[in-house]
Amino acid sequence: MAIRQRQSPDARLFTKGVAFAQLPKPNIILESSEGPSGSQLQVDLSADGVGRFLSLSWPAAPPESKELLLLSEDPDAPLLSPIIHGIYYGIPASVAGVSNDDFLESAVAHALKGGFKYGKNRRGNIYIPPRPLLGHGSHRYFFTLVALGQPLDVSKLSQVPTDQEIATAIEGNVVGWGEWVGVYERKWE
Repeated sequence: MAIRQRQSPDARLFTKGVAFAQLPKPNIILESSEGPSGSQLQVDLSADGVGRFLSLSWPAAPPESKELLLLSEDPDAPLLSPIIHGIYYGIPASVAGVSNDDFLESAVAHALKGGFKYGKNRRGNIYIPPRPLLGHGSHRYFFTLVALGQPLDVSKLSQVPTDQEIATAIEGNVVGWGEWVGVYERKWE
């Protein structure tokens, strides 16, 4: 694994891609039961606990939204690009929140009980709970909701698409986005 330079860890976040050039600032308010963005994550939300997905809600997506996607990433890992903890697509625009139960696997391949699908993360599973390097300091976990003006054309995606595939597929299609950031640290005891 390549270690990246520590300057500008946010420069490679998903929302810094070409798809967001026309909408560089969030316009959807994303909230969590954990508190305001920037809150410390509870141990239960980490790999040190049970690793459940946090609850997120938003008042409404922009009216022109046809579909939503959600991404979780850690830009503070000492790697060339942020660690993708989870990517979820095909979320109906009418949905106004998600909770841990939505991320349980359904009987349909690569689909979740929340009625949407998941893409490829670093471990090839549904979700990687926060687990920063021990003693590496606080890591920020960005949970980003993206509203799309048209549904993704899944015929142009892999069965389990990568974040790069999704980023390319949403170019020219982003009508809104919001983010909530949680912080977690693993200290030497």
